[in-house]
Amino acid sequence: MSNQTAVDALDHAIIDELRRDGRLTNQALAQRVGLTPAPCLRRVRRLEEAGVIRGYTAQIDPSALSRGFEVLINAEIVAKDAATVAAFEERVTSMPEVTEVRRMFGLPDYLIRVEVLDAPTYERWLTTQLLVDPAIARVDSRITMKVLKRE
Repeated sequence: MSNQTAVDALDHAIIDELRRDGRLTNQALAQRVGLTPAPCLRRVRRLEEAGVIRGYTAQIDPSALSRGFEVLINAEIVAKDAATVAAFEERVTSMPEVTEVRRMFGLPDYLIRVEVLDAPTYERWLTTQLLVDPAIARVDSRITMKVLKRE
């Protein structure tokens, strides 16, 4: 949204409802936020056009896709020049096991979320895919015990 257009309390209410259930009908959404359907739809469209609402997705249970073993990796790379960074980011983001990559300020250089079937599958992926990458200097794996909140 541009700096001139503010997101007001009704916009926040619409966003909160759509975060909880992106499949709400406009009528149900309007009722929940206290609007009639036409102005509610106008607000949703304005939020979409402004890029505040970037899209709608389905939340998938990773276990149903044999990806219930989640690991968070702190990764450091050997050099920070533009070519090394770009090549590493292209390689790691193309890996299907990688579900999230964040470039960080300070150390670690990257936080990488990986979802695979189990520990042996992770070990195999780590040693044959990530650790062989020439940009990798160091990795520290953190195995998720339980996800308490995910947006």
